[in-house]
Amino acid sequence: MKLFGSTALVTIFATLLPAQVHAQEQTTAAEDTGGIAEIVVTAQKRAENVQQVPIAISAFTASSLKERAVGDVSSLANISPNVSLDAGTPFSGSTAVLSAYIRGIGQNDFAANLDPGVGVYLDGVYLARTVGANLDLPDVERVEILKGPQGTLFGRNTIGGAISIVTRNPGKQLSFSGDITMGRYNRLDLRGTANVPITETLGASLTFSTKDRDGFQKRVDYPGAGRFVSDVDQAFRSNYYQGANSNGGANEWTVRSKLRWDASSRLRLTISGDYLRQDQAATANNVLAVTANDPGPFAPTVDRALVIPGLGATALYDASSGLTPNGFNFAGLYNFCIGSTAAEIAARNATALCGSRGTPLNPGQQLGGLASVNVDGNPNNDRLPIDNRWVTTDPDKTFATGNSYSKMKNWGIAGTIDFDLGDNLALKSITSYRKIDWSSGLDADNAPIRILEFAFSLRQWQFSQELQLTGQAFSNQLKYVLGAYYFKENNDLNDFVTFDQGLLQIAGPNKLKTRNYAFFGQIDYRLNDLIGITVGGRYTHEDKSINGGQSDLNGFNYKLFNCPVFGDPCTSALGFTNPQQPLRYYVTPTQNKSFSNFAPKIGVQLHPSDNLMAYGSFARGYKTGGWTTRLSNPLPYAPSFDPEKAESFEIGVKSTLFDRRLQINAAAFTTRFKGIQLNFQQGVSPTIQNAGTARIKGFEIELTAAPTRNFSIVSSIGYTDAYYTDVLPQAVVAPGPHQAGTAVGVTLPKTPKWKFNVSPRYELSLHGSGSLVLLADYTHTSSQWNDTERTLTLLRPATDILNASATYKPGNGVWELTAGGTNLTSERFLTSGGTQQNGAGIIFGTPNRPVEWYLRFGVKF
Repeated sequence: MKLFGSTALVTIFATLLPAQVHAQEQTTAAEDTGGIAEIVVTAQKRAENVQQVPIAISAFTASSLKERAVGDVSSLANISPNVSLDAGTPFSGSTAVLSAYIRGIGQNDFAANLDPGVGVYLDGVYLARTVGANLDLPDVERVEILKGPQGTLFGRNTIGGAISIVTRNPGKQLSFSGDITMGRYNRLDLRGTANVPITETLGASLTFSTKDRDGFQKRVDYPGAGRFVSDVDQAFRSNYYQGANSNGGANEWTVRSKLRWDASSRLRLTISGDYLRQDQAATANNVLAVTANDPGPFAPTVDRALVIPGLGATALYDASSGLTPNGFNFAGLYNFCIGSTAAEIAARNATALCGSRGTPLNPGQQLGGLASVNVDGNPNNDRLPIDNRWVTTDPDKTFATGNSYSKMKNWGIAGTIDFDLGDNLALKSITSYRKIDWSSGLDADNAPIRILEFAFSLRQWQFSQELQLTGQAFSNQLKYVLGAYYFKENNDLNDFVTFDQGLLQIAGPNKLKTRNYAFFGQIDYRLNDLIGITVGGRYTHEDKSINGGQSDLNGFNYKLFNCPVFGDPCTSALGFTNPQQPLRYYVTPTQNKSFSNFAPKIGVQLHPSDNLMAYGSFARGYKTGGWTTRLSNPLPYAPSFDPEKAESFEIGVKSTLFDRRLQINAAAFTTRFKGIQLNFQQGVSPTIQNAGTARIKGFEIELTAAPTRNFSIVSSIGYTDAYYTDVLPQAVVAPGPHQAGTAVGVTLPKTPKWKFNVSPRYELSLHGSGSLVLLADYTHTSSQWNDTERTLTLLRPATDILNASATYKPGNGVWELTAGGTNLTSERFLTSGGTQQNGAGIIFGTPNRPVEWYLRFGVKF
């Protein structure tokens, strides 16, 4: 349901005036006089009123997040302008993965060789992977979303911005707060936080959270599937084997704890730890198109015949007839094999391609051939073809029968030391170690046959150490922060992808290491009551290495060229570089790269009054380069990509008016985005390229009004115009039957032009019997592309999302009861997706959640 268009949005919101960093505190009425409460943030490594920070920030308090039904990081997307956050990336199969974009810059992949474009921080600790970044938010004090490059104080890979999650410190009094939530799809969530003061100077807190919910997409039997043969999951390599009755559910629990010791008036020590365990079904998945009859990457050409010493000439499979004149994909080959006679197959030199699957190098996973099974007169070995019957007609049902799981153990410990060296000088140390053990399995084909199935695993650990020296001088006219940072990371990533009943069987072990150090500083100087200036910079050096092992367990290249020897002379003739590992696409030696960068920041602020600030700034951001690991053909080198860089100019204003009853903040920006790392589909492989350059410009306005103690309204609007100004020739994607293509002038992915949000809140007094809080949350988002190639069926249309709730609070304040609903407009769209039109022969995507209700009972004492 589309409530109004972009023109109406602009007209309605034009009355709201400019504004940008506002703290989205819904329960903000002051105790006696009303008004908007102050929110303190640490965006500049020191505690400051968000209204005094010359950065575009959306800050959300714990009560605001709770009332607006925000349960994880991805849920923040609807209530922050120019921010796109999704739970899951294409073919990850896991809601633990965060796809994050701010002002058109981000990352839509989970692979360890790709760094995020938006940095996520938990109590000051950088989370290096998009896997595990979609954190549960049970005990937060606030969430700060910083927009634009944040390289000076937050470091690399914050080229789009940063999301800083700050959890609560232990309180001084014994207390407990918690709630239980029930809802649609047998939802049952529990969470609670206990504060335990041990001594006058030592306190502890313990937080727990559990989420359990059935999937909204049910797995159903395909009628008549029992009459056909299909290979079991265990026939193909995977990191795990587990099915499900439904997709899109939840089953996880989280524990967090903090211990804080005020050792003296000058020294404070905090130790924190968190542990999350997830064991649930994969994300829901729809098939949008079947492309088995489309041209594919394997075209016939006489020039590709090989002459191999000792073997003579080998003939390439002839696709010139029987499929398409321009080549074939794996779905077309599968249909050809099962539906052609032995003579027809031999006439196309396809006997090896349609023959046994697997190789003698993996004898335990060799399977019989597909040749002629549907035309040999034996109905007992018939197989289902790949055709339009597998296109999804109901997003909440699937015929898929393969793997469906997302498993993760994600934990970390951190120690923070705050030491006041003097009245105006403080030293902070943050030391952290974190570890991820994650695996997922996704059946992406909506079919009881193995058209396209993914399985991934990631084992990662990271260590970081940061030192911050903050101080002030000259009667607080000069404020500064100096720092040093060290980071080390190891990743072990394994990819397993099965195409079309095993005609291609990707197995990709990849080991990656990173070591990074940086030095940074920023000075803020108030020249007089009116003018302030900011100067800062950060130098970063990073060393990376990779050992990629992508292989095809079916030896497709050997069969394509009818080269029967898995080793030399065939190995070298086909371009494989290691005769001892004849199926390995990736070069054997470990690859190494080093990157260095300096990220400056310059700013000017004007303070006409205590409640009004205008600012302008220039900043650069930087995201490191790396290597593409997903290969589907052997190469004599490791394909790499260079860093991304962004240069951004921003002007803004922050104002608090009418005795804190109205807060209006605004920012306008323009960014030159260079060396864009984008995921392009090359043949059957999604590969990373530095696609070119883009110009990104826009504005955002945020407004908070609290005209009375009982009524408040929060609203925002964001506009982003992000388009390519230059695209490398090899990165251009021409328009086609399934894609709008990529070229100069077209928009960047995951970047809607408009986003509008309004959230009124009214607290109705029940005259001694408590109060009733009524809240609505409406977001309009214009259309956006879910992928780089702008696949037509993956286009996310304009959406209008409405959430609402009613909360009863008794007079004693000990408990409360909330009834609410999400996506009440029942909008259905795709949050991510992938195109395998030239590979497996399908285009697939992840649907959003349907309308849901919930009932929450909370206590506090």
